[in-house]
Amino acid sequence: MSKYKCKICGYIYDEDVMDTPFNELSDDYKCSMCMVPKDLFELIENEQLEKKEEKKLENAIPIDSDNIAIERDISRCIDCGMCTNICKNREGINDICHGKACVNCGQCIQFCPTGALIPKKDILKFKKAKEEGKILIAYTSPSVRVAIGDELGYETGSFIPGKLVASLRKLGFKYVLDVTFAADLTIMEEANELIERIKNNKTLPMFTSCCPAWIKYAEIFYPEIIPHISTCKSPIGMMGAVVKNYFSLKNNIDKDNIYTVAITPCTAKKFEIAREEISGTDLVLTTKELSDLIKNEKIDFKSLDDSEFDSLLGTGSGAGVIFGNTGGVMEAALREAHYILTGEELDKSNINYNEVRGMDNVREATITIGEKQINIAVVHQMSSAIPLLEEVKKGTSKYHYIEIMNCLGGCIGGGGQPKAFNEKQVKEKRIESLYENDKNSNIRISHQNPDIIKIYNEYLEKPLSSRAEELLHTTYQDRSNILK
Repeated sequence: MSKYKCKICGYIYDEDVMDTPFNELSDDYKCSMCMVPKDLFELIENEQLEKKEEKKLENAIPIDSDNIAIERDISRCIDCGMCTNICKNREGINDICHGKACVNCGQCIQFCPTGALIPKKDILKFKKAKEEGKILIAYTSPSVRVAIGDELGYETGSFIPGKLVASLRKLGFKYVLDVTFAADLTIMEEANELIERIKNNKTLPMFTSCCPAWIKYAEIFYPEIIPHISTCKSPIGMMGAVVKNYFSLKNNIDKDNIYTVAITPCTAKKFEIAREEISGTDLVLTTKELSDLIKNEKIDFKSLDDSEFDSLLGTGSGAGVIFGNTGGVMEAALREAHYILTGEELDKSNINYNEVRGMDNVREATITIGEKQINIAVVHQMSSAIPLLEEVKKGTSKYHYIEIMNCLGGCIGGGGQPKAFNEKQVKEKRIESLYENDKNSNIRISHQNPDIIKIYNEYLEKPLSSRAEELLHTTYQDRSNILK
């Protein structure tokens, strides 16, 4: 097999990983990166590749060989330095420290012009578990269902959970569950934690804890603010714990024979599930990895009959769905906080918190709930959070609750998503799709989810109970020593 290089941007068409030999591509084929025509590609000789592999990179960001989330195909790298610029300007990581300060967010992947940077390939681990006869359980994040279609012939932002679930069943998963359930579970715990902190004058402001890249950033660069971070695990963290303990019990399954795979938009989840403090999820496959697997297995995605999530841990509210958007965690938590503080249900006239929506990098508001006024801030793009983090570090912050998402747009823009060449338009369509689903949902507040009611009645008792604390909450660690 051969490799062909675009003369304009350096993108490499590798016949070893693509379905079609280059010479058999249609005449209207265009470069995946810069959209120039087929005739602007050239065959790369093996000698050229060998020389490239020997070349020392001067501008590209260092990627450790043991990086758990990101890898580099050196043969595709043109040493343009785009990845370094993204890390410094979007992530605010000026001290790259030979790659040791990587937060695994994968934004360098999204902006690499040649496809040299990719999510760490973990598909073989899935195939091995399948060959060993493990009971395969998948759970999918909300952002996956509005992005995977980009790779499989759908219009940008298409909301296609039925096809997604069907493809996972086709790949051999016995159960397919919805991480939106765990997003609701996260809100039940986190909203109650917030109100408890406010009522009892405990450490404020409280930061959201759903984004693993943000958490690792805080541990490396701002360990002083760790007490301010919610102790709640992320939805993936909670899902793994609940599947291995509650779901296995309810279905009479030996949890040691279960192999759990989270399908996520996020490369940093690969790091999160390897943390000692979090267990239950055996593997993370990104949206891009899953779409590649579907293609490699020659599954006709569009022709699949829609399939539903399995019952029990398969139901999510609209509040859980919007977790994928910047501001979504905040809005879901405010909906729940309203019920906790007032005992009253929101309705269509007041359920949307439009103050936290939008694409401004920092959004702030004062929300009145009952007799409480809650000062909130929403941040996406890590570098934009630095002024707020400095205020918290100095003890001068005015906020009660702060949501931080590492990636621009939130999880819909995660490093494991299909690349968004027209970034603003693609992300806005994904965001709009999730908000539209929330708008049309029969259940839009986490405590109304029947699966949530069931798990608390049967297993967890109540938010912040001793069992909930044991399974659903975690601790963090100071990682600043890697900068020394």
